[in-house]
Amino acid sequence: MTLIAGTTMNLKIAREVSPYGYFMTDGENEVLMHYTELVGHRPQIGQFYDVFLFFDSEDRIAATMKKPLIQLGQVARLAVADLHPRIGAFLEMGLGRQLLLPLSEQPELKELRPKRGDEVHVILAHDKIGRLVAKVAFEEELAEVAFNAPSSWHNTWVEGWVTKTLKIGSFVMIDGGVLGFGAYGFIPAEERTRLLRLGERVKARVTFVREDGRVNLSMNQRKEVGRLEDSDRILAFMKERPNGGMPYSDETQAEIIKQKFGISKGAFKRALGKLMRDGLVTQEGSWTKLTEQGAAASAEPAPASKPGVSE
Repeated sequence: MTLIAGTTMNLKIAREVSPYGYFMTDGENEVLMHYTELVGHRPQIGQFYDVFLFFDSEDRIAATMKKPLIQLGQVARLAVADLHPRIGAFLEMGLGRQLLLPLSEQPELKELRPKRGDEVHVILAHDKIGRLVAKVAFEEELAEVAFNAPSSWHNTWVEGWVTKTLKIGSFVMIDGGVLGFGAYGFIPAEERTRLLRLGERVKARVTFVREDGRVNLSMNQRKEVGRLEDSDRILAFMKERPNGGMPYSDETQAEIIKQKFGISKGAFKRALGKLMRDGLVTQEGSWTKLTEQGAAASAEPAPASKPGVSE
């Protein structure tokens, strides 16, 4: 039998060696379980115990009675405990020690890499020289542990963790709660309000439940809801402007609209359209101005610019 790091094995206590701990055996090989790795009562010589095998700080295989959050070849979601700019992220694996997620496993863009507190779906593996290392779990591995989303999720808001971010969009493992590991979802690029980090916690709305149990997601409100919120925000903004006018209209570039109001140009045009239909504003060239009715209308104070109010 071979002692394999990253696995749980049932081994026998062969002998105690003070001040180190207990040597355990599979009948052929021995491994040290340090006193600091004991859980519960002192083990008895000749008895068998389930222990997890790992590499200690000197790269020697060792045993522990502590329960890891992940086993070799398994998928788990682990929290980022620490970061090293040249090595990678260190993940909490439940043993009082951390597991390396190398930079090579992370996005090239620094702003897309996980931060402390993020939670990354990974697989426990061995690196080229046999040490334990975390590898990012992708669609194939996550599909095996995900459950099919129920149709009742349509148009509800859910939360989950980003498992992968691409130019076309971001993949998310939605929190499964009491149902299990989670359901797999995708936020298309046009439905993101910003770029998302690997392992970031994100809240999104289910726009479509697919036949295969996966879901399409959006970080935006439904257009009807967003249009009302955006129009109220724009009206409040204009009421605080001198003479009730602003140099923004249908002709304004999308980048300026996004920067100023935190919404897309499409959402801006929908909100302006509502205000004009209600007789509250009028457009004159590149300017939008309040009408007398608009100046008299009540509006909540404009909140700070918030990216992605609607799309």
